[in-house]
Amino acid sequence: MKKLGWVMGLVLTGSLLLSACGQSKEAPSSAASTTVKIGILKNVTHAPGFVALQNNYFQQGFGQNAKIEVTAFDNGADFATAIATDQIDLGYVGPGPVINQYLKSKNIKVISGANNGGAVLVARKDAGIQSVKDLVGKTVAVAAKGGTPDLSLRLLLKQEGLKVSTDTSGVQIVTRAPADTLVAIRQKEVDATLIAEPWGTQIIQEGSGTILVDWNKIPPKDGNYPLTILVASDKFLKEHRDLAKKAVKANKQAIEFIQQNPSKAYGLISEELKQLTGKGMDPALIKAAIDHLKLTEDITLDDINEQAKASFEAGYLKVKAEELDFTKFLDLTLLNEVKKEK
Repeated sequence: MKKLGWVMGLVLTGSLLLSACGQSKEAPSSAASTTVKIGILKNVTHAPGFVALQNNYFQQGFGQNAKIEVTAFDNGADFATAIATDQIDLGYVGPGPVINQYLKSKNIKVISGANNGGAVLVARKDAGIQSVKDLVGKTVAVAAKGGTPDLSLRLLLKQEGLKVSTDTSGVQIVTRAPADTLVAIRQKEVDATLIAEPWGTQIIQEGSGTILVDWNKIPPKDGNYPLTILVASDKFLKEHRDLAKKAVKANKQAIEFIQQNPSKAYGLISEELKQLTGKGMDPALIKAAIDHLKLTEDITLDDINEQAKASFEAGYLKVKAEELDFTKFLDLTLLNEVKKEK
């Protein structure tokens, strides 16, 4: 009996040890969790991000143990400050604000494109504007100084030999939030606007404006310029490069979904807008926005340099010309890896 008890004791002890070993292996996996903070602007031109969130592409890529926190921004300048100070890890924004921020902090990377183009030049119907040259002495609204539409407008005026001024000798540029621009056009406070869709279509549909220059004629490169890009902080890339790669893949999945299922995408985009702003959007307006841009994950150093040069010439970048080096600002290694895996 003593021998039997001794044997049973060994078996029980061994079982407990095996159980303990099994628990120690599983514990780190079940306990491990990461919070990924994603930033995005409340614009339809950020559609790939909206669809990636609605279709859970980010969650599927990061894993169920990851927690996703989404912060919506009204403008790119606030987004750029947030990512530079690690308030967010990655997200969607226009190139202009993060180009400016990168020159100050050097701690942001562009990891993918999202869409190109998507802005139109609209003239107020009764402003007597039939061509770009008629903008002399007129007031043109843009959403923000240094934003992509502002830079495009300046390039367009330069192409036409027109100057920007604060009097009637040239074209006066003022800033108005897109929603305020609609009101300003109605009330004849501004004569024209270079504005991202779907705001341009809204102005036209309500009968207060006409398209002066369509999206595919807006400089640079006739609308084929980055309007929305995917960026990440250096800190996030260093600590969670695998998750950054999953974000690049989620962005690519979303672009392909919109291209292959446009009607389904409009509803998803509206729903995400509702979650971010409290209000959805008419699918017809979303369609107008998507039709007036080129969804693409591709982006080049030339694209960045072109916008940086326009921003520099406008006086928004307070650096010397030789400091305009963006070779380390663009990191497409993850995008290239994702493309090769397909």
